[in-house]
Amino acid sequence: MKSLKFLLAAVFCSQFFFLKAQEEQKSVGEIHGNFDMTTQFYSIDTVIGAPIVPEKLLMNGFLNLIYTKDRFTAGLRYEAYHNVLQGFDPGYAGTGIPFRYASYRGDRMEITAGNFYEQFGSGLIFRSYEERGLGVDNAMEGIRVKGKIGNGLYVKGVIGRQRIFFAQSPGIVRGADAELNINETFPSLSESKTKLILGTSFVSKYQQDDNVTYILPENVAAGGGRLNLIRGNFSIFSEYVYKANDPSADNGFIYKPGQAIFLSTSYSTKGFGLNLSAKHIDNMSFRSDRNENINNLLITYLPALTKQHTYNLAATLYPYATQPNGEVGFQADMTFRLKRGTWYGGKYGTSVLVNFAAANGLDSTKINDDFTDRQGYKTNLFSAGEEVYFRDFNVEVTRKINKSLKLKASYFNFVFNNDVMKLAGSPGTFFVDIAVLDVLYKFNRTNSLRTEVQGLWTQQDQGNWATFLMEYTLAPHWFFSFMDQYNYGNPINSRRLHYPIFSTGYNSGGNRISVSYGRQRAGIFCVGGVCRTVPASNGVTLSITSSF
Repeated sequence: MKSLKFLLAAVFCSQFFFLKAQEEQKSVGEIHGNFDMTTQFYSIDTVIGAPIVPEKLLMNGFLNLIYTKDRFTAGLRYEAYHNVLQGFDPGYAGTGIPFRYASYRGDRMEITAGNFYEQFGSGLIFRSYEERGLGVDNAMEGIRVKGKIGNGLYVKGVIGRQRIFFAQSPGIVRGADAELNINETFPSLSESKTKLILGTSFVSKYQQDDNVTYILPENVAAGGGRLNLIRGNFSIFSEYVYKANDPSADNGFIYKPGQAIFLSTSYSTKGFGLNLSAKHIDNMSFRSDRNENINNLLITYLPALTKQHTYNLAATLYPYATQPNGEVGFQADMTFRLKRGTWYGGKYGTSVLVNFAAANGLDSTKINDDFTDRQGYKTNLFSAGEEVYFRDFNVEVTRKINKSLKLKASYFNFVFNNDVMKLAGSPGTFFVDIAVLDVLYKFNRTNSLRTEVQGLWTQQDQGNWATFLMEYTLAPHWFFSFMDQYNYGNPINSRRLHYPIFSTGYNSGGNRISVSYGRQRAGIFCVGGVCRTVPASNGVTLSITSSF
């Protein structure tokens, strides 16, 4: 109730400032924001194994209000979960204002008090961020200072606690980051074709030792450095992070230090692009509460070196999730365009994307140390073990046939170790092939029809799947779609089920409303190697978004 009163007071004040600005015909600042609400009515469907929802109707929603005046910014976010949608952590249940802040930006310094999101480098050592679709929000609450010292030196400093639902972490996170742009620092290099940026970061957490079994470090530090070199169409990025010993529930309370390295190089020119990347992750779980798990209170962000697929079967059945305790990964991504006007490129040219990603466990040797040492194991940098975690080979070919018709054909081959990922229902390693044909036909400037036909073939887990999608768009306002997923190859006949769903929506300016009805199969939803489980459901979903 206090949170609601605070919100109403904030809205009242915003209207007061707006009216007074009109009366005095001078600006007293601006208020912007956005609203989002998703409500789902759940029907009983024991056939697909949908959990029973006692409330029948669940809702996730929020309202952002942001006030700006010259160099001053303040904002808040009211959130309501009555109760939490299936698939999201029930810890979010309730209402409140978990995000509020005030910030002032000077000529060379910016200060923020309250909640904020921040990232050092690629996030390998520190990333505070929100991914609402995954239920991830580890916003910091405390103080952040950002500044520019001289020419080319940028610094950041943060201290505070991370958000966990409507509370805060028991641990305190402190960090500093510095980035030096060599070309800005030295005027003689300002026009150089070679650009060089160097960075370094330090992060530590404090958490009281309340463990009755082990003596745990209360202060745990991590430090690292990075380099970004750019010359013309060529670039190299590298980052290394070392973390002191951090016994936790994730690693079985061992005292082994952790380390991570990320390497990426890319080259692009007209009609061709190539990106190669590699990473080594070893005991890099780093949380502001050593006893937490899943996606809660993570200080670091460990990206998955796998393509983030968007097609239904490829994206939601067997996606890869980063393994923080140890993995070696590689990825190669190549795009090229076949020349237009040729027999192989077609009238308008043809785009081809080829991607390969691999992740293995570490080549490690177990250490039989005593109870107090507990190093657990030892390994060498970029020494991949024999155990395959994931393989992903995929090809995508896009060709415009004429002004109305565009085709996209895709093929995916996965090797998925569910004994490691534990995302599907069956144990073992799955070997998966997926094919997709995506057809877009434009009747005119405002009417288009997109059709997808997808097939997934595997002899493991739930067997073969097929997905059919039709989406009709009446620009700029309406869309209508129908999708059906069919598990026709399930080894259990009674589970060879259809999952049909109908959707429609209306867009106008910054407002969007959509309604869907049908079945949703159980699966996995991932963004950037971070995943959440989506349970089976049947019912009506209403979504409203608005920005102002």
